[in-house]
Amino acid sequence: MASPILDITEPSFNIPISRLPLDTPLSGFTLLQHDQERAKYLLSRGNDPLEKRTASINVTNVGTTYVASVGVGTPATTYSLLIDTGSSNTWVGASKKYVQTSSSKSTGNSVKVTYGSGSFSGTEYTDTVTLSQPLAIRGQSIGVAANSMGFSAPLDGILGIGPVGLTRGTVGNTPTVPTVTDNLKSQGTISTEVIGISYEPTASGAVTNGELTFGGVDSMKYTGSISYNPITSTSPAGLYWGINQNIQYGSTTVLSSTAGIVDTGTTLVLLATDAFQRYKTATGATRDSNTGLLTITNAQYNALKNLDFSANGVTYSLTPNAQIWPRTLNTAIGGTASGIYLVVSDLGSHSGNGLDFIMGYTFLERFYSVYDTTNKRVGFATTKYTTSTNN
Repeated sequence: MASPILDITEPSFNIPISRLPLDTPLSGFTLLQHDQERAKYLLSRGNDPLEKRTASINVTNVGTTYVASVGVGTPATTYSLLIDTGSSNTWVGASKKYVQTSSSKSTGNSVKVTYGSGSFSGTEYTDTVTLSQPLAIRGQSIGVAANSMGFSAPLDGILGIGPVGLTRGTVGNTPTVPTVTDNLKSQGTISTEVIGISYEPTASGAVTNGELTFGGVDSMKYTGSISYNPITSTSPAGLYWGINQNIQYGSTTVLSSTAGIVDTGTTLVLLATDAFQRYKTATGATRDSNTGLLTITNAQYNALKNLDFSANGVTYSLTPNAQIWPRTLNTAIGGTASGIYLVVSDLGSHSGNGLDFIMGYTFLERFYSVYDTTNKRVGFATTKYTTSTNN
């Protein structure tokens, strides 16, 4: 059984995060294709991480994006950075040009990172990165983009909060580079490498509806207690914030005792192809040709059952309402205003490859999540949105 853990009471700092509206789809790419291209890259890391890290796939990001306003330099220039648990490099310069100040120092090292749904390359600098007062990190390694793909205004880059091992091979000949969380701990700003993330489901395209907490958790953002799950030893899921789970739809077993990841850079809930087919059959859904997502009728929606994710003895249920895309945002993804689209979709690869599911932000909007580097674990707690019917 997972043991509920008392709130982490070390000094912690909260910063607001905002959800940006969906971009207009370009070149025929859909929200699902964006997520599947990212999934291909995440899965490839288990075979040859260093070689495949440099593979470039030109896909335009059409998903909604959660960003934080981050200051870089002295005085600081503010950048809108995507919050990404699936990568660990922090970089700027995709839209707004990097401004050098008295605290900016080029290391001369090249830096390159590919995300499947985009990439950037440029030069490594060290600089002061301000997440909020007093979260100012001195000498933080950042990438300054000379070239980037898949990123457009107002998105300026990425705030990488994944495990430090994901920086391996990205910067010159440096084995790894410390993440923002590593440096907050080493500089004494926080005493434990823990990040809490609160997202809130919304029917609006652009809104400040989330919070990042560094150094602990915000007990006002969840109900009950947090239950933790150890990072899986299965590769490649174990390179990320990966855990083992069973997934069940009603009485139908979708996936049994398998590894996958929690990823804020993914929008949908992705299941291995064979598991997805079991879910599709059980719901009676059909594939929509415009969005690529599953669609259901009103009668099928009324018959939907919970989709249960069981990890370490605790079950986290996506209710029927939590399994559908917000209907007020249907047209933003190429759907019809009256359609009902499911947020559960096809990972694009069969189970048994070491990464059989991805829990994107449509899952995370229903649960508080905790990323504990110190103890190598991921935690979840229910929120007031776990059973809400806002979609």
